[in-house]
Amino acid sequence: MTDLRQTIENIFPNKTVVIVGDLVADQFLNGTIARVSREAPVFILRHDLTETLPGGAANAAVNVASLGGKPLLVGVVGADANGDLLLDALRHFNVGDQHILRGPDYTTTTKVRVLAGQHYAARQQVIRIDYENNGTLSTEIKAELRQNLASAAETADAIIVSDYNYGAVFPETFTDALAISRDRKIPLIVDSRFGLTDFPNALSATPNRDEVEQLLGKDFTAEDCSELRGRLGYAALLITNGNEGMMLFEEGRPPLNIAAVGSSEPVDVTGAGDTVIAAYTLGLASGLSFTDAACVANHAGGIVVMKKGTASATSSELVESIGNNDTPLASTHAK
Repeated sequence: MTDLRQTIENIFPNKTVVIVGDLVADQFLNGTIARVSREAPVFILRHDLTETLPGGAANAAVNVASLGGKPLLVGVVGADANGDLLLDALRHFNVGDQHILRGPDYTTTTKVRVLAGQHYAARQQVIRIDYENNGTLSTEIKAELRQNLASAAETADAIIVSDYNYGAVFPETFTDALAISRDRKIPLIVDSRFGLTDFPNALSATPNRDEVEQLLGKDFTAEDCSELRGRLGYAALLITNGNEGMMLFEEGRPPLNIAAVGSSEPVDVTGAGDTVIAAYTLGLASGLSFTDAACVANHAGGIVVMKKGTASATSSELVESIGNNDTPLASTHAK
């Protein structure tokens, strides 16, 4: 097997990854339960702190940066307060905004997670409130976004398409990304919440189990997944399966089960898929095989689910995790 630690430390920092997709403001509203309301049988939450973190494609970019790579993020945020907060958060995590557009008629998609608890007790998520962009991008914004993708990709070693169905990924976005990847011979990796079949002929994709079930039904088999990979024209399909690990379906090779790393009881799975695609893509951009890149992604995902909120894995954490696990792969055939 390739020396994964050497690749992470010495090659990841030389790789540039373009992430094009839907930018989300992940907000965490922390509060203390003070008392029960006299107006209704509900708790009164006294607000303590609201934190805004990059979510969606923005979180994938943060993870590329934290793993040592150089992210170039392409997307759209609204000309609103949450757009300002999201851009501030990106700059805090060393992700530039030179390829991000501000849409005057666009609402920054914001997901507010309310975390409540009593004094000196752990905060628990009690509800999530989503403010989604329901408008469409103007012809002018679409044209500018395509120009920004072309400009960012001039120095790219890989491209991630991160589709959360909020408008930034439209047919021309993917067509351009696919043409660039073929022309420059760089990996194109897809993550799509609802429409994986709309993105054929990329190099690979990283759907989770729920997303695969939408396409194949709850009782899908390894044979079904291999057929899906072939139908979509991917060289490999990496399916994340929560605390059961991952399944890798690669052209010309038998399916591979990859055992989960770390605890089987995650602290928080928010944004874990963004971590996985960031690590997987950096691995492929660095010349790793699909198996080794999936191994790296598996460790990164195992790290981030043990952190609260929308989090990222660092290169030092990744090197330590790989060093502490001599047999990170369970080389068994998927059933």
